[in-house]
Amino acid sequence: MTTWVIKIGTSLLRGSHEYTTFDIINNYCSYISKAQRNGDKVILVSSGAVGLGCHKMSFKTRPKEIISLQASAAIGQLHLMALYEKSMSSFGYKVAQILLTRSELGSRNSYKSASQTLKRLIEWDVIPIVNENDITSDEELKYGDNDTLSALVATAISADQLILLTDIDHLYSSDPKTNNKAKPIKDISNSKELTKLEFANEQTSWGTGGIKTKLTAAKIATESGIKVHLADGRAPKILGDLLDGKRIGTIFHPHPNPVGNRKSWLAHAIKPVGEIQLDDGASEAIKNKGASLLLVGVKKVSGDFIANQPVKVINDEGEEIAKGISSMSSDAIKIGINSRSDKTGSPLVIHRDVLVLTSE
Repeated sequence: MTTWVIKIGTSLLRGSHEYTTFDIINNYCSYISKAQRNGDKVILVSSGAVGLGCHKMSFKTRPKEIISLQASAAIGQLHLMALYEKSMSSFGYKVAQILLTRSELGSRNSYKSASQTLKRLIEWDVIPIVNENDITSDEELKYGDNDTLSALVATAISADQLILLTDIDHLYSSDPKTNNKAKPIKDISNSKELTKLEFANEQTSWGTGGIKTKLTAAKIATESGIKVHLADGRAPKILGDLLDGKRIGTIFHPHPNPVGNRKSWLAHAIKPVGEIQLDDGASEAIKNKGASLLLVGVKKVSGDFIANQPVKVINDEGEEIAKGISSMSSDAIKIGINSRSDKTGSPLVIHRDVLVLTSE
C-alpha cells in the first residue's frame, strides 16, 4: 500500500471550450479511484476555489482586493466540493472536506488533530480533499498556491509520495519560456542540490511564483523522507501513470535520514514569535554536537514571547541556523543575560528535542 498526497493547481481546473471543470475533475477522480481500489490511500490538496467563485459570479478578471478574493473563495469552495463529491460518488467513494490555515498547523495540538483526522478518514476509505481556508487566510490568496500546504499534509500523515501537478512537464535549469537553452532536470538527488537550486532560482524571475513554492514544498517533504514528483497535469492520464509507478517529470528523492514528524513541524509549520542570537560557541554546539541551547550561549533576544513559544535561532552574523520552542520567556532570558554567573549552572533555553536545524 502506498499513501499518496496529490496537489492539483488552479491552472489545471479552469476548463476550456473543449472540457468543463467537471470533465477535468472527473478524469482525475477516475485515476484516484483506481488507486484506491488497488489498495493505495489518496489525499487530495486542491486549489481552484477562487477561480470557480469568480466564474460563478461572471467576473471577467480576478479581483485584486483580499476581501473580494475571500468572498469569491467562499462561493467557489462549495462548488468545487460539489464537483468532487459528484465525481467520486460515481466511482463509489465518499469525500471529506478539510479546510486548514498555516496558523492552525503552527499549533502542535492542531497539527496533531489534523493528522489524526486525516488518518482516520483514509482508514475509512474516504478521500480527504484539503484546501487552505481562503475565507480567513490572506496568505494563500496573496501567493496563490497550495504547494506548501500539500507538503505539510504529506508530512503530517507520514505519506510515502507527494505529487505536485502543474502546467510544466519538468523542473528546468532556467525559464524555458525565455531561454531556449534551458534543460529539463529529471532528478534532484539530495538536499544540497535542492538548496543550490533554490538559491539559483531566487536570483531570477524563474524563482518567483509557482516554481519557488514547489521547491519549498519539495524541501519540506523530502526532509521528512517523502518522494516528490513534479509533473504536467494538463493531461489527467499523467496522474494515472504516476499512480501506476511510471517515471514522469522531475523526481525529488527523499532524504536518507528524515528529520521525523515533530522536527519537520518545528522546521516548517511554526511561525517564530521571537529571535535568539547565539555566540560562536553555542552555534557550534547545537549545529555539530547535538547540544541543547543553554542561557550561557545567548548573546541577545528580540521580540516579546512567553515560555513554550516558537523562536528563531540565529548565529553571531544574524543567519538563521535553527528553530525551536523556548522554555523561557523573552523577559526571563533578558534578566538571565544581565545576571548570569559562572558559579551557578546555566539554565536551559531550548532542549534539543524541540530544536531543529534549518541551515545546511
